[in-house]
Amino acid sequence: MSRFRRPIAGSTFFFTLVAWRRRPILCDDIIRNALRDAIHAVRKRRPFRIDAWVQLPDHLRCIWTLPQDDIDFARRWSEIKHSVSYACRDRYDGPGLSLSMTRRRLSTIWQPRFWEHQIRDEHDFSRHVDYIHINPVRHGLVGHASLWPYSSFGRYVRDGVYPVNWCGPVGVQELWLE
Repeated sequence: MSRFRRPIAGSTFFFTLVAWRRRPILCDDIIRNALRDAIHAVRKRRPFRIDAWVQLPDHLRCIWTLPQDDIDFARRWSEIKHSVSYACRDRYDGPGLSLSMTRRRLSTIWQPRFWEHQIRDEHDFSRHVDYIHINPVRHGLVGHASLWPYSSFGRYVRDGVYPVNWCGPVGVQELWLE
């Protein structure tokens, strides 16, 4: 008997999306703005809540909660990725785009797939939120989670979920600017 679990409507999911060939482009202004606009447009048509977010140069991680009667996260990501690819195609599509990629309507912005994990309970949710917020530190981009600008960490501090010094003393110099 298969142990595959189907998503439950109204579920919460952890996602990882990766830039094509891990190109460090996802924090470029044009991509960030296109991604923000795409998410806003898709959320109008297909609502979902973003519980946590971090955007690094070559990948992003986030947690979404879908409405009770909905499990179609794949359609949402497809629309978001397509919109970003379309908006940024002139700047980022180019060498390396094979005939096969062109036929399958892929771009050189995103890996074709994404990784998803259904959050099981509050403990699992908490572990994944922590993982998201410590990610820029783990990748050596900054010395403290509060120094990374493309994250929901600040919202968690404002809401009292984390203290400002959650992952160590604040005041550590930003490593990525050195």
